[in-house]
Amino acid sequence: MKQKRLLLLAFILLFVLPLIGSYLKWDGFPPGYGEFPAQKVMDDPPFYLPAFIVCSGIALAILLFLLVPKIFGFKKVISEAPPKDNTTKYPPWFIPGLVVTLVSWFFMWGRFDIVEPIDHFTFVPLWWGFIFVLDGLVYKRNNGVSLWSSRPNTMKLLAVASSFSWFVFEYQNFFVLENWYYPNSNIFSNFGNISWQLLSYTTVLPAIFEWYWLLCTSKTMRERYAHGPTIKLSTSLLYILLIAGWVSLILMGYFPHQLFFLLWFGLVPALVPAMAISKLWSPFTPIGEKGDWSFVILIALATLLNGFFWEFWNFGSEWFHHDAPTNPNYWKYSVPYLDAFHLFSEMPILGYFGYLFFGVVCWVLWLCVAYLVNFDHSGSQFEDGYQTQKNIMNP
Repeated sequence: MKQKRLLLLAFILLFVLPLIGSYLKWDGFPPGYGEFPAQKVMDDPPFYLPAFIVCSGIALAILLFLLVPKIFGFKKVISEAPPKDNTTKYPPWFIPGLVVTLVSWFFMWGRFDIVEPIDHFTFVPLWWGFIFVLDGLVYKRNNGVSLWSSRPNTMKLLAVASSFSWFVFEYQNFFVLENWYYPNSNIFSNFGNISWQLLSYTTVLPAIFEWYWLLCTSKTMRERYAHGPTIKLSTSLLYILLIAGWVSLILMGYFPHQLFFLLWFGLVPALVPAMAISKLWSPFTPIGEKGDWSFVILIALATLLNGFFWEFWNFGSEWFHHDAPTNPNYWKYSVPYLDAFHLFSEMPILGYFGYLFFGVVCWVLWLCVAYLVNFDHSGSQFEDGYQTQKNIMNP
């Protein structure tokens, strides 16, 4: 337990430090604090072109890094691909998962008066059906090995951890004055909202990790970012980064509009250095050991792919029903300075780059919870970026 004391402190400070910034700013809690699901309580600063240009430049640099990693020191290494068994069939849960996904999608967007309450409850079956579709694809492409087939208990733990981990984001969302909010909060009672959202949040981590596994079944994707520059940080520098991460959480509470973006990646410097100092594995560990960036980049891309479906299904669940709320999970964005050029009506185009950082934070949060309560976290990773048998990584 001594090894985890610093990590436990870092996790506790995720909740304490934004409060300090808030008290300095508001002499108390921020406006709207504690209202669940979150509601918009204050107008944001309007679109600001200079900020948009700067952020667009950063986004283009990230895009260049992903598309042309050679420029940044990544080497192309050609290795022999392990043999694949092309006779592997889809698992038994693939077709039922596909049917559940399509039926739930149909009712979420259809809103049929004869079965009006059904569209209130489509989010959870839609996403769990989709999760098992993704798992079936992994199973097919990975010689009969997938997260559900090889580590069903890990999948269940992921669901539990996902539900409670998302509340960390909901909590921190209060301190940036609701970057997202849920306008259809009057469909259920307070107890119903909490219960339903708690169940809905079980889908976040499993969906992201299924996409990650699916990307890892591609030899090209596995090796594209596996031979990059090695970055080793001294213990002194790790402590500096950790303190900087903690300070950023205070500043986020004090400058909710100007530093709203810290919500999406501020947890990385607030937690990862504590893991490194404590000699605990994180997706960044292989970067320091052998220049393997694949863990960080593939989980980021996995979340971006999943984010496309989050926004797509969210957009359609209300697009056809402007007259009245139907989906209690429907969310809207309220982003300072950058709220322009939307894709699927709600999400600003630059917001999709936030998904890249969000995915890394999700993995870090999962590991943090797993380490602190001794969950089996091994099923969410691939040994050397590839899985042929049941040699699932257990760092």
